[in-house]
Amino acid sequence: MLHKISYGWRLLATGFCFGVFGIGGLILRFLVFPLLSFVLWNKVERVTMARAIIRRGFSFFINLMHGLGVLRYEIEGVQRLDRRGLLILANHPSLIDTVFLMAIVRQADCILKADLQTNFFTRGPVRSAGYIFNDRGMGLINDCIRSLKAGSNLIVFPEGTRTRSDGVIQLKRGAANIAVRAKCNITPVIIECQPRTLGKGEKWWSIPPRMVVFKIMVQEDIAITHFIGESVSEALAARNLTAYLQNYFSEEIQRHA
Repeated sequence: MLHKISYGWRLLATGFCFGVFGIGGLILRFLVFPLLSFVLWNKVERVTMARAIIRRGFSFFINLMHGLGVLRYEIEGVQRLDRRGLLILANHPSLIDTVFLMAIVRQADCILKADLQTNFFTRGPVRSAGYIFNDRGMGLINDCIRSLKAGSNLIVFPEGTRTRSDGVIQLKRGAANIAVRAKCNITPVIIECQPRTLGKGEKWWSIPPRMVVFKIMVQEDIAITHFIGESVSEALAARNLTAYLQNYFSEEIQRHA
């Protein structure tokens, strides 16, 4: 009986939280960011403020879910994120991984799906914050490098999409190409979600039978100097780095599971 009551409450609370998320997106789009554009004419200042507002909004959303008993979370090594120009690579087990990372990373930039530019709830905030979209083709990597050089902390999910339901990860080469061409060390983040929720293809109402626990572990940097050199082409360096990261994330996820 208590189990059914707990499940019912978490289902209602989850729906309420996502409702708040949608309403918050509308408030930002129609009220906050138009006012921000009117007050701040300088684009750099406007983007900085927009990202700070989104960070606080995501932090509120995470703490709302925690306070209502939808989930619990732990963060380890967060002090490693207190820098600028970081290339942060993370695995992607759940839909809200992005929300977690953007809530704890200052001046975060990220690569988003292009359709978020036209989504009714998200297009205002994501455009105001100057995020990178994945429809730029060959220019995407250059956009990422410019973001890092400008001091933004770039969040990338090297799988390119959420992790498969069997938990096996398969990294694409884009993240390694960014690291190699920018000559930027990598700050890896391992995200553990137990039991799994909001995975690829899952709806928000498909909640697990017990409360979800997220564990976010910020690891030591991976030095890029081990993979690049005068005698190594960028293509080969990116291939070797991708293979290394594939093994690294697979082992770390297995170790923490």
